[in-house]
Amino acid sequence: MIQIFHITHPDERLRPALREKIDNLAKPKGALGRLEELALQIGLIQQSLSPTLRHPQNIIFAADHGIEAEGVSVSPRDVTWQQTLHFLQGGAGINFLCRQHGFTLKVVDAGVDHDLPYERGILDKKVRRGSRNFLHEAALTPEELEQCISRGAEVVRLCRDEGSNVLSFGEMGIGNTSASSVWMHLMTGISLQQCVGAGAGLDDEGVRHKYDVLSRAVARYRGDGSAEDIMRYFGGLEMAMAVGAMLQAAELKMVILVDGFIMTNCLLAASRLYPAVMDYAVFGHQGDEAGHKLLLQWLNARPLLHLGLRLGEGSGAVCAYPIVDSAVRMLREMDSFAQAEITKYF
Repeated sequence: MIQIFHITHPDERLRPALREKIDNLAKPKGALGRLEELALQIGLIQQSLSPTLRHPQNIIFAADHGIEAEGVSVSPRDVTWQQTLHFLQGGAGINFLCRQHGFTLKVVDAGVDHDLPYERGILDKKVRRGSRNFLHEAALTPEELEQCISRGAEVVRLCRDEGSNVLSFGEMGIGNTSASSVWMHLMTGISLQQCVGAGAGLDDEGVRHKYDVLSRAVARYRGDGSAEDIMRYFGGLEMAMAVGAMLQAAELKMVILVDGFIMTNCLLAASRLYPAVMDYAVFGHQGDEAGHKLLLQWLNARPLLHLGLRLGEGSGAVCAYPIVDSAVRMLREMDSFAQAEITKYF
């Protein structure tokens, strides 16, 4: 049995007071659009009329996938550990974004098939050296899934102890769009063909091959169709760890910044286990992976950005953070009509 979380919907009794404060700021009613919606959401999460965002962190979970052996990715397996080390050097895409927006970057080994130098700052949460090939067998055992969930939660508690109340999550793992496509298909009922995309850059023939492999894997699946079982059979170690992290963040009433296709599928799985997790999620962007737009629509999620991103790593979520910060600053820094001695003009 995976870890039990205690996730509740935010107390709605504060909503009228938040709404009144937002509507009485010195602006036309509704004039700040999505910022007003975000301010209301974050105020409810924090149960405060003056919420704050403290010590934002981006957590990258890294792991290898057994399905990579079937040629479903344009990139070789070695890229997972190479890029994981690159994050430590500070020159990856997520590094400049974290520096720009004041994020601490945490890199977590969930299951990289390589001996990583933990003394350089990588968090060692390795469950195994890569998942099994789900074309032929379950990717994870129930015990491994349980370890992933609990270790992801551990990382979030560490961030909480460091003073964070807002987290974004990213991933690194060659083959993880394959696992994500299957999760999406089986958890939403959207056709597998609509869920499968180019990943890191497959051509049309590569996408067709990827779809064929995943179709055969799904046809062989004999599980019970629960979110827990789908995660176990088709899981990525880093994806399951991210699910545990998201659930722990929601339990601790933290703001969850959701990144692209893979992390949105992790949020999907988390919401299948605990629907209230959705109340804590802010969707950073709509990526270019084929199924992401459909998945966001299925979740009734409205992403803040659409920049054609398909990098992963938490990049889109971190890019969206200034908008979230603006929403909170609106509540904390704008004058009301009374404070500004301006007559209401709506």
